[in-house]
Amino acid sequence: MERWSAMTFLMPAVLALLFLSIFPTIASFYLSLSRFKFARGGFELAFIGLENYRELLSGTEQSRFLGQMAPMTFWRWIVFGLVAAVLVSFLLRYLRGTAVSRTGIIGRLLFVVVMSALAWVGIRTVGVDGRLGSLFVTLLYVFVGVAVQFFLGLVLALLTSQDLRGRRFFRVVFLLPMMITPVGVAYMFRMITDTGKGPLKPLWIALGLANFSWVTDPWGARLAIILADTWQWIPFMFIVLLAALESQQVDVMEAATVDGANPWQIFRNITWPAILPISLTLILIRLIEAFKIIDLPNIMTNGGPGTATESLTLHAFISWRSFDLGNSAALAYMLLFVVTFFAVTFVQLIRQRMAA
Repeated sequence: MERWSAMTFLMPAVLALLFLSIFPTIASFYLSLSRFKFARGGFELAFIGLENYRELLSGTEQSRFLGQMAPMTFWRWIVFGLVAAVLVSFLLRYLRGTAVSRTGIIGRLLFVVVMSALAWVGIRTVGVDGRLGSLFVTLLYVFVGVAVQFFLGLVLALLTSQDLRGRRFFRVVFLLPMMITPVGVAYMFRMITDTGKGPLKPLWIALGLANFSWVTDPWGARLAIILADTWQWIPFMFIVLLAALESQQVDVMEAATVDGANPWQIFRNITWPAILPISLTLILIRLIEAFKIIDLPNIMTNGGPGTATESLTLHAFISWRSFDLGNSAALAYMLLFVVTFFAVTFVQLIRQRMAA
């Protein structure tokens, strides 16, 4: 009787959560396989299969999604050959191991195929005669941004974990960027990077950059967005890593100091192994969050110049705003596939690292 009573009270909440999570997923997936258009008295939704995905990968949306591909040159073939050699050696090293399984082979084959395809497209879109698409712009924001954020966050955490004068004050100061909304950060950096009217105009003049426009240069605009994103998310890395550093066993570090270990040896052999599990989890969380970047490129550059700073989320938003709902849903699911691929790959690397 008590079990049925509990189910009676819980079932409405469970059904509501299932409806709010499963129904939008199914509806958006069907929308990605359809073409939406307005008609008299309402709208029409025509099923077109994988046409929206084909448009992104090989159709009219390819140059915007994957980028403008340049012809393969000698040096591009050399770089791709090196990448392919690394991927093949990675697969062969697993096949020569003792713990070989069918699931492991399939997973690594899938990893090699996807990474080879990404390398092929990336090599052809990087350079003067190529142009990055929203997929590789997003990957640039994610991997460069997260790497810089983790490194600077770790440095700041190491500094403020020392017995230094005023460290409590700096701990509070380092957390301030996290209290500002992404929209506020975007407008602030939009003003800062304005070399003609911004508050740092005297500095830009002194550096000889008074006539330089961050917005009209693709890599300058991407760099400005990465700097803004890094400034906002360093506090997140900093506060978690600081907590990890201060939770270490003091007696182990004191014993190492007594034995004559220098600070670098203590960090490499004691501190880094101790904070590694937390660091990997922290990077995974930030990695997933970074793929959803939209505020900064939308406000700072509106995706420009052209589509040079357009992320996948912004690309999907612009398609949705122009009522191309099928393309927008397909972009959202392509983002889901990309995030899932890299998240699962990173988790597998964590497992291997922990098992080693």
